[in-house]
Amino acid sequence: MIKRWVYRTQPEPEVITKLSEAINVNPTLCAVLLQRNIKDFIAAKSFFRPTLDMLHDPFLMKDMSIAVERLEAAMERKEKILIYGDYDVDGTTSVAMFYDFVSSIYPYVDFYIPDRYMEGYGVSQKSIEWASENGFSLIITLDCGIKAMDPIQTARQKGIDFIVCDHHRPGSELPPAVAILDPKREDCAYPYKELSGCGVGFKFMQAFSSTKGLSEEKLFGYLDLLAVSIASDIVPVTGENRVMVHYGLQRLNSDPRPGLRALIRLSGQKNELDISGIVFGVGPRINAAGRISHAKSSVELLLAKSEAEAAHFAQKVDVKNDERRSFDSNITQEALEMIEKSDNIKSAKSTVLFKHDWHKGVIGIVASRCIEKYHRPTIILTASNDKATGSARSVPGFDVYNAIANCSDLLLQYGGHRYAAGLTMDLSKVVDFQEKFEAEVSRNITDEQLIPKIEIDNELSLSQITPKFFNILRQMGPFGPENMPLVFVAHNVRAVKDSTKILKDKHVKFTAKEDGSTKMMDAIGFGLATYYKMIDSGMPFKLAFTIEENRYMGNVTLQLNVKDLKFN
Repeated sequence: MIKRWVYRTQPEPEVITKLSEAINVNPTLCAVLLQRNIKDFIAAKSFFRPTLDMLHDPFLMKDMSIAVERLEAAMERKEKILIYGDYDVDGTTSVAMFYDFVSSIYPYVDFYIPDRYMEGYGVSQKSIEWASENGFSLIITLDCGIKAMDPIQTARQKGIDFIVCDHHRPGSELPPAVAILDPKREDCAYPYKELSGCGVGFKFMQAFSSTKGLSEEKLFGYLDLLAVSIASDIVPVTGENRVMVHYGLQRLNSDPRPGLRALIRLSGQKNELDISGIVFGVGPRINAAGRISHAKSSVELLLAKSEAEAAHFAQKVDVKNDERRSFDSNITQEALEMIEKSDNIKSAKSTVLFKHDWHKGVIGIVASRCIEKYHRPTIILTASNDKATGSARSVPGFDVYNAIANCSDLLLQYGGHRYAAGLTMDLSKVVDFQEKFEAEVSRNITDEQLIPKIEIDNELSLSQITPKFFNILRQMGPFGPENMPLVFVAHNVRAVKDSTKILKDKHVKFTAKEDGSTKMMDAIGFGLATYYKMIDSGMPFKLAFTIEENRYMGNVTLQLNVKDLKFN
């Protein structure tokens, strides 16, 4: 797929020089820091040396005092408390974190994860009945609840209070809960709006801990779970999230809880774990249980207290992950064939596909896979409980949540974010929805948004890449949304003769060398094997790349991760 290269605007040379002299960092990297709004020594110090005292006061969040008081009252009155969360990574890490925290200081607590297939997303009526029958009078939701109008109203009638901890966009009305913690509330002045669901739960724990004089060391012990939630839910790695991920990754790489340690081992991580390692190695395994059977086993794994217990649950989860991969592969192939066989679908500006028997647990992954080949907003639908239910994914710059909201007259429910959402409709509405969503996307998406882009941070000669340069570059992480790995471009690059190889029929590896320079570097392009002949021909090209460490048989070297090539 042809990609467009977008070069970030370079700051004025004198501004770059000023910052470079102030912080003693290479001008090439200083230009990137300025692009990311890091303009002086103080901002650079906060960026390179984040500290936990940079976390915001949790009581700045609307309803926080009310939530703390209600939880205190429940404990004083010995009420039964139910911790309720969604079945994805953000939800299960949230539940494991909050349940572990509360159960360590209070005995009358349990947790509940809805069944993806029987109950669906969010707060279910079935869960309210179960809570009522089992004597719970306070339910704390994590990563869901902001649109649970009817279930929370039913709970009130049964004498059950709710505290909602969510990070999704609210609807026009808020549910009748005792307290609603959601930084995306219009009336919430909390200074950082992009917390994960687990992050909102963590702020609640932080507020409760400060009120009760509980140990900060205990609180910060949950940052490993928090880092997994932030990475897996694809929220921005900026501000408060970046601070929490910075320390969470330290814990994951030094002393993770037994369940996460077992998952890291199973994922085969060879390098130090980073956000990418969580997204592609740890997160999918946590998700797999909820996608294929029931997410309760993921929570049990995350709550495991011993290595043996963790290994037992991790093995069960890994089996589910293998099943998930099989479903994912087969359904993706079917979905791509459906697109290829229909000229109307191929030429559309959106993709909406429906098949009765697709596995509900992997349709979000399939939507992402379709975007890899057809770069446009995509919704994959399947039948569940006599309804059509689906997952939406989007492309950079296009708000798929708004597009779905503008089709809400055809929907029973929907929710989510700018780039990922879920929705449910009557089976009879699928065709109408396909047409209306396509019209909505066509009206609002730009031609540029339909072409995948690579944002180039700066030009960089291969001769500038040294261990010292990479050491500073690495400190600009953790990398993730809105603080992505730096992409550089080098000119007049060629492959050293006889160095080009194809790996696993789809990747290409070669040794790169710029004209006029003796510096050579190994380079690997994942999924770029189609360029093999042109690279091997010795033709010069422009190279877009990131820099990474390659660890092999005890040796650590720097290599280029090729994002794209343009031949001269």
